[in-house]
Amino acid sequence: MSDLFPKWTNRLPILLIIGSLLVAGGVIAGMTYYFTPKYTRVGYSPIQPAPFSHKVHVNQISMDCRYCHDTVDKSWYAELPSASTCMNCHEQILRDDPRLALVRESVTNNQPIPWVKVHTLPDYVYFNHAAHVNQGVSCLECHGDVNNMDEIRVVQPLSMSFCLDCHRNPNPRLRPLDKVTQLDWLPTNNVPIHKDWNLPMLESCSTCHR
Repeated sequence: MSDLFPKWTNRLPILLIIGSLLVAGGVIAGMTYYFTPKYTRVGYSPIQPAPFSHKVHVNQISMDCRYCHDTVDKSWYAELPSASTCMNCHEQILRDDPRLALVRESVTNNQPIPWVKVHTLPDYVYFNHAAHVNQGVSCLECHGDVNNMDEIRVVQPLSMSFCLDCHRNPNPRLRPLDKVTQLDWLPTNNVPIHKDWNLPMLESCSTCHR
């Protein structure tokens, strides 16, 4: 009497077990990597290699965000300042302060400071800083009131629902272009609204997933 099933089916149980373990391992690895404060948890605030207080520089000194992040209105990426940018001021101010030792070393050795990235989006998400800043969306809509932060932390989930809420109703989040980096600015009744600016409500998948 011939076998009812091919011989390879004898290995089917062990193949299923191995396959299940591989899938489970992949899921666990993905969750371990992405389901961490670095990617999902509001409140993530890593320790940086050199101290820097946005509260001091923005609130006390009234520095414009674009002095340090000088590509934010020109590019998809908000560039971090080089140490030489810091020393433009600190050659005269707190020049020998020990807190600036790493900054001075960075300039001397021509090596960038290894800042720890705070806000991270998945690789499959496309985000353009300039497209938002140049349409009247302020930094604080995504990054919170950084002008009151000594250490930068995540304050918004930066999830798809968070982005879509803004794309579907951008009006409350818009401000005059000359107020985009004035983080303590408060809206008034005569602020132009979405229809006045003819700003499209982009909700298609290809807007952010390319």
